[in-house]
Amino acid sequence: MRTKLLLSLSAIAVVATSAPAFAQESTDETRLDEIIVTAQRREENLQDVPVSVATLGGETLAAVTGAGADIRALSGRVPSLNIESSFGRTFPRFYIRGLGNTDFDLNASQPVSLVYDDVVLENPILKGFPVFDLDRVEVLRGPQGTLFGRNTPAGIVKFDTAKPTSKNNYLKASYGSFNTINAEAGVGGELGNGISARLSVLYQRRDDWVDNLDAPGENNLEGFEDLAARLQIQADLSDAFTVRVVGQIRDFDGTARLFRANAFAKGSNKLIGLGGPTTEFKRDQVRADGLNFQRLRNYNLGMTAEYDAGPVTITSVTSYWNGNLYSRGDIDGGFGNAFAPTMGPGFIPFSAQSQDNVPSLDQFTQELRFASNNTGGLGYQAGVFYLNEKLDITSFDFGAPTDTTPAAIATQRQGSTAWGLFGSLSYEFENGVKLQGGLRYNDDQRKMVAARPVDTRPGFLGFGGPVPAVTTEVGDNVLTWDLAASYPLSDDVNLFARVAKGYRAPAIQARLAFGRTPSVANSETTMSYEAGIKSTLADGKLRFNLTGFYFSTDDLQLTAVGGASNFTTLLNAAKVDGYGFEAELEAKPAQGLTLTAGLSYNHNEIKDPNAFVAGCGANCTVTSPQRVGSPGIFSINGNQLPQSPRWIANWTAGYAAPMGNGEAYVFTDWAYRSKVQFFLYDSVEFSDDKMLEGGLRIGYRTDKFDIAAYARNITNDVSAVSGIDFNNLTAMVNEPRVFGVEASIKF
Repeated sequence: MRTKLLLSLSAIAVVATSAPAFAQESTDETRLDEIIVTAQRREENLQDVPVSVATLGGETLAAVTGAGADIRALSGRVPSLNIESSFGRTFPRFYIRGLGNTDFDLNASQPVSLVYDDVVLENPILKGFPVFDLDRVEVLRGPQGTLFGRNTPAGIVKFDTAKPTSKNNYLKASYGSFNTINAEAGVGGELGNGISARLSVLYQRRDDWVDNLDAPGENNLEGFEDLAARLQIQADLSDAFTVRVVGQIRDFDGTARLFRANAFAKGSNKLIGLGGPTTEFKRDQVRADGLNFQRLRNYNLGMTAEYDAGPVTITSVTSYWNGNLYSRGDIDGGFGNAFAPTMGPGFIPFSAQSQDNVPSLDQFTQELRFASNNTGGLGYQAGVFYLNEKLDITSFDFGAPTDTTPAAIATQRQGSTAWGLFGSLSYEFENGVKLQGGLRYNDDQRKMVAARPVDTRPGFLGFGGPVPAVTTEVGDNVLTWDLAASYPLSDDVNLFARVAKGYRAPAIQARLAFGRTPSVANSETTMSYEAGIKSTLADGKLRFNLTGFYFSTDDLQLTAVGGASNFTTLLNAAKVDGYGFEAELEAKPAQGLTLTAGLSYNHNEIKDPNAFVAGCGANCTVTSPQRVGSPGIFSINGNQLPQSPRWIANWTAGYAAPMGNGEAYVFTDWAYRSKVQFFLYDSVEFSDDKMLEGGLRIGYRTDKFDIAAYARNITNDVSAVSGIDFNNLTAMVNEPRVFGVEASIKF
């Protein structure tokens, strides 16, 4: 199968290199702009980087992140990227090439790292920091451990903010459905005497728009208010020495993720209404009896110092992040239970009301690196990295939906340290051939103290009362590396190949609210192989990039979430193999017309005949084979990873025509993903066949002003994106359709 796939990719590449021009002549207006990325910690043309990199910027980034959207809106906007969450806006889970982690715990380790202005954001409650006033978003697929450090065996999502020297000053605001407000500003520039500053602000809000039919009044869930701000001050102390200081905050208040009881029809994954299988699903209605709220605060202070010493540039990146989160939800998603006079919708075996808090998170990182300044011949980078994290988590289980005194309290105190030494060499020959390789030494240590000091729940529930403090420690040190080569077939066509070893540090899961012992996952290691073509064709009007890849992961860290036992348990699968491709195209076939398209195929398979997990406790239809003699326990050998669609596609089209002193324009963007399973075992109900979301924007703009009408999820696609399997057939669904208007000014 892999041989056939590689032959197919080769055929596509041959066709691409011989693609005809769209027109006989070229003008600047019909040529594609060069894309500059920092995928290798230095500015380079995207087409010259021997890594599978996708970017989001310009009109597409503005469209998908407006209208009150959060970081999950980036899902599917580049090939092989999926993002979902069971905490909503505050805790995104990232998947690249099928590799990710469905764990909802607040210390969950992910194989996709998020890097914000060269700073890795390790904890999940930092990874949802809002997307605003950015130069670009880069998605680097495959292991990135040499230059970007720990826990990147799947890749990284990289954000680069607009810097104080940026001349792109703007104000924009939009108003849409559900009284959605999205207001954003970026203002800055030179202040004199070598000092520059930039203030960036984002404010988003939405009214409650989901009506809880079992609560007084109307529309009392799913609202939020989110404020984020960034202040940067840069001092050019000399021609060679620059210091930039940044401070950031985020203040979020809203409702927690909305869980919908028995939203799946038994025996299918069809979404159904509150009245049962024959009724229509309505996204704006639920019946729930529990408390629901969420509050998140993030603070960041950092400094980047850069000194040009002639042959080498020395860069220091220092960063401190702090966060706290308080989140309570009605986990069973319905009202009452089997022991109450009434219950619904459907059968609710027991009430489930829980709260998870992060009263304190502190992350400190320091990186020092040295990079050569030459543009040809031998180049190098080397550096040292250090991370220290302190995290406190408190989990509460409540006996009744509106209780404020918990029946059980579980605590976790985690301390983590990581440091690394890294270096890379590159050499460019006179014929344009470029070879590069890198090596990194990783050392990771983690210690957790967990306990359940309070447990007054009845003994028949099987939790067994309080649990004294238990200490668990894990650690490892590993060498990761990569080798890459690029070969120019011509000035406009590059071939590249890359092999890389990735690594994820060992992890601890000690959420003792429903269990008595912590679980541990050992380190995982990934070997990744990819090759591709990057081409700029048709006299600069067409850019086409194609990558084929294969990876094999040993001891893949997996999380068995929920199930009939309602435990969250870490395990290692002996091996997971995957292969596929990513294709991306951008074209300007005529003046005023821009087209883009992306497509990825991801096939992966768990290969471990001894890997078993508990099936759902929600009376679902499990299709994975049962372990002989163990009712309710199922094999996951041969399964595709959860939240891993085989196909992801995206496409955009924009057209602008002169009108008066400006131009009228229309822009549409679409993202599609194929079927996904939500858990490690396969089931009929806990899955979704497909999701297709599109946006449309119609407006008029000049060099200074832009006014437009927009729609997000314009077809009102309703898709399940996740589920809860220990209580009932609970679903979580995608965001609603939003219409609105937006105005902006540049100055």
